[in-house]
Amino acid sequence: MFRYFVSAALLVGAATSANASDEPRLFSAEDVFELEWADDPQISPDGKQAVYLRRSNDIMKDRTVSHVWLVDMDGAGHEPLLADSGSYRSPRWSPDGTRIAYMQSALGRTGVYVHYLASGRTALLGTFKESPGNLTWSPNGEMLAFSMAVAAEGERLVSAPKPPEGAKWAKKPRVIDRARYRTNGAGFVDLAYDHVFVMPAEGGTARQLTTGDFNHGGSLSFTPDGQQILFSANRQDGWELQSREADVFSVSVATGELRQLTTAPGVEASPKVSPDGRLIAYLGTSNAREPFLPTNVFAMDRSGRNVRNLTDGLDRRTGNLQWLSSREIAYTFQNRGENNIGVVTTSGNRRVAVEGIGGTTIGRPYVSGTYDAGEGGELVYTKGGATRPADLFSYKSGRTRQLTSLNEDLLAHRDLGEVRSFTYSSSLDGLEIDGWIITPPGYQEGETYPLIIEIHGGPHLAYGPHFSAELQRMAAAGYVVIYDNHRGSIGYGSEFANLLKYKYSSPDDFADHMSAVDWAIANGFADGENLFIAGGSAGGIAAAYAVGLTNRFNAAVAAKPVINWVSKVLTADSYIGQIANQFPGPPWEHLEHYWERSPLSLVGNVETPTMLITGENDYRTPISETEQFYQALQLREVPSVMVRIPDTNHGIASRPSLLNAKTDYTLAWFEKYRTDKEQEE
Repeated sequence: MFRYFVSAALLVGAATSANASDEPRLFSAEDVFELEWADDPQISPDGKQAVYLRRSNDIMKDRTVSHVWLVDMDGAGHEPLLADSGSYRSPRWSPDGTRIAYMQSALGRTGVYVHYLASGRTALLGTFKESPGNLTWSPNGEMLAFSMAVAAEGERLVSAPKPPEGAKWAKKPRVIDRARYRTNGAGFVDLAYDHVFVMPAEGGTARQLTTGDFNHGGSLSFTPDGQQILFSANRQDGWELQSREADVFSVSVATGELRQLTTAPGVEASPKVSPDGRLIAYLGTSNAREPFLPTNVFAMDRSGRNVRNLTDGLDRRTGNLQWLSSREIAYTFQNRGENNIGVVTTSGNRRVAVEGIGGTTIGRPYVSGTYDAGEGGELVYTKGGATRPADLFSYKSGRTRQLTSLNEDLLAHRDLGEVRSFTYSSSLDGLEIDGWIITPPGYQEGETYPLIIEIHGGPHLAYGPHFSAELQRMAAAGYVVIYDNHRGSIGYGSEFANLLKYKYSSPDDFADHMSAVDWAIANGFADGENLFIAGGSAGGIAAAYAVGLTNRFNAAVAAKPVINWVSKVLTADSYIGQIANQFPGPPWEHLEHYWERSPLSLVGNVETPTMLITGENDYRTPISETEQFYQALQLREVPSVMVRIPDTNHGIASRPSLLNAKTDYTLAWFEKYRTDKEQEE
């Protein structure tokens, strides 16, 4: 059913509340601050209730905040638990269901709290300068485990004199002598290693269990007797230069004694002990030098013996292991633009329990979603749709129930673009590819519209039929928007994902994108004289590469792109794994290959007006990449703009105002080069 078209000019001065009339209006930048979505649900031990994070965008703080809400699994009750001016994370039920542990950060420190449900009182157990993670209850409810960074001391090369009292000397030099010294988000990191801690659940001193110059962490799992905690770590010599190596260990809660349980090449991670304590399930990935590798669900005896691959042949990336019983394990896996919950028995029989969880990424339509499994086999999970972010759903004994409706007060009164799926063949080799098209509100069959193709990042990620604030705003501005899961996307098997091996970017993925554009033109959706291309990260690379191969686009926006692979891999935080698994070798041995993959190698062909958008603190695709392309385009007198986002890393849309700014600048650039508007005038 198609809706009445409203001019994009009506967006100016739009109110934030739903229109009282029956006439819905367009989705706007102001509406981004009104969105809510569910995340991180946790079922109570008796299976009757669930807590979850109710996320929203605070217009005054310009931040996404998270409150804790409580909902009955039959949908009868829904009430706030921790919903004041603070923001909370990781709510976790105690084993007896009487308490909920959680964390809250303020003033540069993170507190671990326990909320008592019967009395409504809350206890602060401790505050930490370094933020704890992986909060986990012991089986008897007397202890909480978590992982946390612990500062270490490096070698001191000099002993500098102390400044006199009151003197104002320059900052001390920063001395770096390790391979992993900077990360996107955290920036330059002090020398520290993640370790496993325990502390009494009624308050007391946190006690460190692991030692050594290694990182220990990820999800933690107690054995049923509470005497051991399982985790994953790489404690091999030279671990810093290994991107795909980790083993499962156990540590004694009483003594700190370590025991290594797996030794296979590759990554063994996320160990979970079965309810009866007999088996350990974990995720396993090989260390083969491939851009994409599937992750499988494994099980072994508590001793580490009798290892078996329970999902052999699934050929997908699995995650979020949880025991449904001592005989069944739940997990997530992506398939054709959707995230599903699968169940596998300890003998290897698989089934799909829930299809299409997701809705927890608000900006672009990435595959996402979280869930929790109860001891009675029930599931609670997030699920959205093409026109709604995530709500909370439950599943038990084949019955599905929707527990929340967080956005009906807003989105039921908005005229949203209609999302349709389509399948097309790549002009390169006939490869079948999934795509989605969003038609603008008021779309009229038989009329053509300016088109935006928006390309996902990764490249080993995937889009799907999920709500996207950015793309809905593009549709509201009168564009047909298309996006695709081109070769290299995940959810289609290893062969499909690795079709971009040593070809990222290349004419191969370019052909996939252009074939989607041609499909939209041939099927009467798109105006072939008003074509636009955009993408972020890997999508930004694809957009920058595309304008070096074609002049068909009126304008392009490349967000946080890689422009020169030679400089990128030696300045970004991902260099260790990227050089090892994405390229045939280091750049000084394969300079021609790196150059061929670089959009800068094609800049002499570019005539398309191009905007570049990057965070100034981006260490994943450093802004020096953007600067190279911008300056090259300026030298060639190609219309170009560089938009620099201050104090922002690779997540340039991580704050609501910046999500809007990214979309605003993109639409303003495209509006400047639309020819259909000139004809109307």
